[in-house]
Amino acid sequence: MSTPRSAHGQAHAHAPHRTLTVQAAGCVLWRRSPVTGELELCLVHRPKYDDWSWPKGKLKRGEDPLAGALREVAEETGHTAVPAAELPSAHYPAKGRPKRVRYWAAEAVSGAFTPNDEVDRILWLPPEAARARLTEPGDADLVDALLAALRPPP
Repeated sequence: MSTPRSAHGQAHAHAPHRTLTVQAAGCVLWRRSPVTGELELCLVHRPKYDDWSWPKGKLKRGEDPLAGALREVAEETGHTAVPAAELPSAHYPAKGRPKRVRYWAAEAVSGAFTPNDEVDRILWLPPEAARARLTEPGDADLVDALLAALRPPP
């Protein structure tokens, strides 16, 4: 491996430092209410942060983002999900590093929630109630993205 050189051929003592972006993935998990048939979205409560958010988490080294999103949904909610459209990604700083979270719309098809250290509660809420309950204001944009993705084409 050669020493990095400038355009003028001088060797640099150190290669330029680059901060790697933390890669994460999750889903806006939805279902039809077993009681009313209305659309409900799943929010998770993380006691470590005392927040309400979408199920998501860091990807394992080399993990496919969609596979990671579905793994996180299963780990955090106990539900198996069928993914559909990719939704907009979120970008924000986390512990001094840039973080990117890729999201997918995903329908919950089976499973049951069991509280754990990472997620102690989940809520199934209608879209407007979910929007109001989310802790991070930017997460609410994904409600609109999900509704658009679920809307039948004209």
